[in-house]
Amino acid sequence: MQILFWISLFLIVYTFVGYGLLLYVLLKIKRAVSGHKKVPDVPFGDLPACTLVVAAYNEAPLLEEKIANTLQLHYPPGKLRFIFVTDGSTDGSNEVVSAYPQIRLLHQSARAGKIAAVHRAMKEVDTEIVAFTDANTFLNADALVNICRHYADRTVGAVAGEKRVMMEAEDDASAAGEGFYWKYESKLKAWDSELYSVVGAAGELFSVRRELYEPVPPDTILDDFMISMNIAGQGYRIIYEPEAYAMERASADVGEELKRKIRIAAGGIQSVVRLSRLLLPFRFPVLTFQYISHRVLRWTLTPILLLLVFVLNTVFMIQRTGLLYDIIFAGQLFFYGLALMGFVLERRQLKIKIAFIPYYFCMMNYAVLAGTLRYLKGNQAAAWEKAKRK
Repeated sequence: MQILFWISLFLIVYTFVGYGLLLYVLLKIKRAVSGHKKVPDVPFGDLPACTLVVAAYNEAPLLEEKIANTLQLHYPPGKLRFIFVTDGSTDGSNEVVSAYPQIRLLHQSARAGKIAAVHRAMKEVDTEIVAFTDANTFLNADALVNICRHYADRTVGAVAGEKRVMMEAEDDASAAGEGFYWKYESKLKAWDSELYSVVGAAGELFSVRRELYEPVPPDTILDDFMISMNIAGQGYRIIYEPEAYAMERASADVGEELKRKIRIAAGGIQSVVRLSRLLLPFRFPVLTFQYISHRVLRWTLTPILLLLVFVLNTVFMIQRTGLLYDIIFAGQLFFYGLALMGFVLERRQLKIKIAFIPYYFCMMNYAVLAGTLRYLKGNQAAAWEKAKRK
């Protein structure tokens, strides 16, 4: 039991802290040997032609603002095209988009899910690069310039932008936890990218070479992740570009964030099953190392190990095994006590953010367990009702 305890504890620490520290050390060594890799210097007029695809379902209240943001993006004249897909929308989203002749509108009354809309849009794309963004996110003006310059490197098959969560001082646990999580994730992605490749892209903002795009099955839950990882599986790198960012509001509350996280967790298990070839290190050993360390452990073992470590530690406390186990147990009680405090404070709308991060951490790991169960039962559809935002 003690061996199992220490292996489990090691994997937990490695997943959430150790992998980041190991990445930092590996990058220090790589920089000492080969120096920092510079971003390609591409003249503005030489950037490749690009199409920006936006899939919008019942986003009419936001579309005017989204379109205004889209049309102010900097890019060489004549090289940027726009496609908005509003399939299934019943709130007049298609009518809002149709008022803008600069944007190509694709609309049909049937709703088949986001990935079906994206596949339909891809049939209309004839540019070298295609970028995807969500209807409820807003891009910085130079986002596409900063993304598309990376394609001067032929080893690059996809480029992921950064997701930034807009927060206010009065925001609750969902915003505090989500904001902290994405700041940490952004740092890991930057280090992943510098070492070799980002492990997947988020749908808020990412791009691919059109020739490398592979349609994913219509029941795919995390379509953005699968599309980008299929490109990595072809031997191309996914680059992370923090100077291309998509800003969105945090989830309306913890309940809405939990709904979103459970869906992501179900999609994570589905992705691990469908990308099983990447678990073997024979073709792309560095990518496999990054994929298992950054994604697979979080989506499979770690939430179970958190429960196992607590149970085993409780047994050791009863058996009076030793002082070290007592200290670890006290640390767990303190952490979970903060999480419980965060839960109570959030329900009472009190703002003590030091408790929100442990609460968000526990909520995320609960979501993995719930999402796994939902996937195994076949209850998670690809099309879903999006989480409400602040």
